[in-house]
Amino acid sequence: MLTLGLWAEMALGRYLALSARGAPSAPSLLLAAGATGLLWGGLAGGGAASEHRGLLQASAAIQLASLGAGLAAGLSGLCYQNELVQGFRTGLWKALRGYGAGGRGDAGLDTLQWGLRCCGVDTYRDWLDSPWARSPRAQGNGSLPPSCCRGQADCQEGARAVASHGCFSKASDFVADNMAFIAVAALGLGALQVVGVVLACLLAARMASGAQTSAETPKSHSLENPIPAVPAVPAVPLEP
Repeated sequence: MLTLGLWAEMALGRYLALSARGAPSAPSLLLAAGATGLLWGGLAGGGAASEHRGLLQASAAIQLASLGAGLAAGLSGLCYQNELVQGFRTGLWKALRGYGAGGRGDAGLDTLQWGLRCCGVDTYRDWLDSPWARSPRAQGNGSLPPSCCRGQADCQEGARAVASHGCFSKASDFVADNMAFIAVAALGLGALQVVGVVLACLLAARMASGAQTSAETPKSHSLENPIPAVPAVPAVPLEP
């Protein structure tokens, strides 16, 4: 679960940051579930090795919390997928119109255009009507950000290196495919955690039953099998 969360944060974090909707962050939930799972593993291993019922019960409770976080991550990826896509379009337009201010939006949009080899929201022509095209940073009419042209600093309309596809379709497909994978993986790992919770509870119950049996065994043995009295040995008269 922790590995899945790290991968999701690295693969999707830069794209989800551009979304204008405050949808639940599935990668963050998976990271929390993975960290909780590490704590659960330590408690479960220590409880099984020392036969300590309290540790096993605590590990079962922690695993239930981890299960809840994993299920929330999977369900958020399924339920909020459409909202995420629409928020992503809004966020892209917002980043494009505010490009040049030097904030996180600039870096996120440049990273997106470089990584997916795309330009603009729907097409590279979106930049031609943007505030950035009329700013001093633009290099004349038809100028595009360098991230639209791979390996070419002077990026102009009509250049061969200009990415012809918009970023919305590419990024939304990428995020949707990976969110579906995250949802299926999180739900599958959640099912395995249910098995872990059941096994921890059964082991704790077995330890409790064994401890109770050990405590009652000496008392029942003394009542059911009393020690027989030793018969008195008759005195043997001494011969004169």
